[in-house]
Amino acid sequence: MRPGDSFVPFEPESAVVVKTFPNRVLAGLAASLLEAEGIQAFILSDDAGGAYPMLQFIRGVQLLVAPQDEARARELLGTEMAEQS
Repeated sequence: MRPGDSFVPFEPESAVVVKTFPNRVLAGLAASLLEAEGIQAFILSDDAGGAYPMLQFIRGVQLLVAPQDEARARELLGTEMAEQS
């Protein structure tokens, strides 16, 4: 979110996965990109609270956004990934 933007809460159950990453570092970078564009992003990882990071490679780390931000988030992540190739 940018300064001055209003916070629009949404139910966590309605969040959508826009991308799955192999580790928390890459997911965090993508979340930072989205947040710089004013999109709230959340990281979901089933790695026992960080105690077993090797589980990230098995299950992946999910990046979630609100349903109303899904299209823009996918666009930003797709563009960013294409530019890095």
